[in-house]
Amino acid sequence: MINAIQEYISYLHDIRKISYNTEISYQRDLQKAAEYFAGQKAGDLTKATTADLESYLLYLEKGRMSPATVSRNIASLHSFYQYLLGEGRIQEDPSAGLKPPKVEKKAPEILTEEEAGRLLGEPNTKTDKGLRDRAMLFLMYSTGIRVSELVHLKTADVSKDMSHLSCSEKNREREIPLDAETQKALTEYLTSARERLLRGRESEYLFSNCSGTPMSRQGFWKVLKGYASDAGIRKDITPHTMRHSFATQMLKRGADLRSVQHMLGHADISTTQMYRQLL
Repeated sequence: MINAIQEYISYLHDIRKISYNTEISYQRDLQKAAEYFAGQKAGDLTKATTADLESYLLYLEKGRMSPATVSRNIASLHSFYQYLLGEGRIQEDPSAGLKPPKVEKKAPEILTEEEAGRLLGEPNTKTDKGLRDRAMLFLMYSTGIRVSELVHLKTADVSKDMSHLSCSEKNREREIPLDAETQKALTEYLTSARERLLRGRESEYLFSNCSGTPMSRQGFWKVLKGYASDAGIRKDITPHTMRHSFATQMLKRGADLRSVQHMLGHADISTTQMYRQLL
């Protein structure tokens, strides 16, 4: 049994060339299943029936594993049995009929307007870093752009009159209007701080770190976490929190779903409809 799992993991590593994390995850799930079946009637994971696997999933659920973890175990088992099937070691896949448990979508965490005001007011605008940080926070909160879009923004993406910015993703481009406060924050950053932060370097990117190189996702994450803590916000604030907060506030102010969908860059409206539940 252990040999079959190891051969399968080698196949994933050498042939499928999956990521290390996925490889470790599959191996852990299958070893756990093998240990369970070693003490059961089937005795061997390769001899398990659909009924045996359903009993195993019930065992996982009774062990208080989350629906997401149980679903991942099903995926690991299914991938393993598909490998055995392809190798001719089994005649049919006993995991084919397994249904993953429903994973409830948690309502996204959002900032209240009061919390958002505290957060946006935290950066020290007497420093270049503070001017940069305030511009980034205002952009995130007032436009709902993704953190990947924020750090990849170029100076050319901001219109000359600062009235809007352009975001491109997967060959789709959308224009997002900028409110007066965001325009002011961007203008002050561009005229007073950006050049000094670049330390003499040339860059097409709008935001850089204190070393003069482009801002990274992780860099912005740290910036956001730091200001949220300083503002006394106890919620688990992430870049997505800013995006969710933007969408919710837009709807609260009377914007229609389609407009918010366009600004967020969603391909469908279902996710945007979820924000209405938070109003």
